[in-house]
Amino acid sequence: METGRASRTALRVAHRRAIHQLLDHPPVLNDPVAVPILGPQFAFDRDAEMHPWSRAFRAFMVARSRYAEDQLAKAVTAGVRQYVVLGAGLDTFACRNPFEHLRVFEVDFPATQEWKRALLGGVAAALPGGVIPETLRFVPLDFEHKTLAAGLAEAGFDASEAAFFGWLGVVPYLTRGAFQSTIETIATLPPGSGVSFDYGLAPHSLSPARRVAFDALAARVAAAGEPFRLFFTPEELEDELGSAGFHRVEQLDSGELNRRYFRDRSDGLALPADGIGMLATAWV
Repeated sequence: METGRASRTALRVAHRRAIHQLLDHPPVLNDPVAVPILGPQFAFDRDAEMHPWSRAFRAFMVARSRYAEDQLAKAVTAGVRQYVVLGAGLDTFACRNPFEHLRVFEVDFPATQEWKRALLGGVAAALPGGVIPETLRFVPLDFEHKTLAAGLAEAGFDASEAAFFGWLGVVPYLTRGAFQSTIETIATLPPGSGVSFDYGLAPHSLSPARRVAFDALAARVAAAGEPFRLFFTPEELEDELGSAGFHRVEQLDSGELNRRYFRDRSDGLALPADGIGMLATAWV
């Protein structure tokens, strides 16, 4: 990764969130910062973005963000005052945080955060309130040289208090060891803590049609230098989370996501029946 540059995957996700604000009505994820953060160079091919697969991936990207933010709202209602965004990329929640007392810690590679901070500085006037919020803490972290717990502590995170974690678009790119280390760190936090994330189903468990789509996507991300590495079946994931110390787990497939977020839409935006990925929330 080049200094001052975000990953290609993070940029593609940000583009899809922005396009959702412009093409899909009503938005599943209402994000007034999604377009401004990309700057005046942001452009897209409308016809290409209306292709069924483009719409499906866009639907998954916004559904997972909406789901994580819905789970966060439950945590805040229960008293949580710390939110950690792991692999934040160009996520914009911190700039539209509706919770007055919620501190947001964005964890990512230093190069990605350098690039993001430059983008935010360029559009500060377009942000709610006009500035980068004081409740946001950037946590530049290279996991090869510092642990997640150490990086968060240096940024003012209080490990004696419960916290919620959003971990979107990251797990499929991890090694199993990195995944286990992260969930074990979260599981040491006080009761009421939790984490929402997405994951890819093990290729051997996919239908033939979905396996073809998966292979095509896997080839694209590998060509971009960010190959998929980690997959689970729902049963395997449940076992991993239970072993780490989580006491309650929710898993959602495309059918449930469609029922929650895409029911009765006049524009037909929805996830395909075969699905794209799974969402999960685990609670300590």
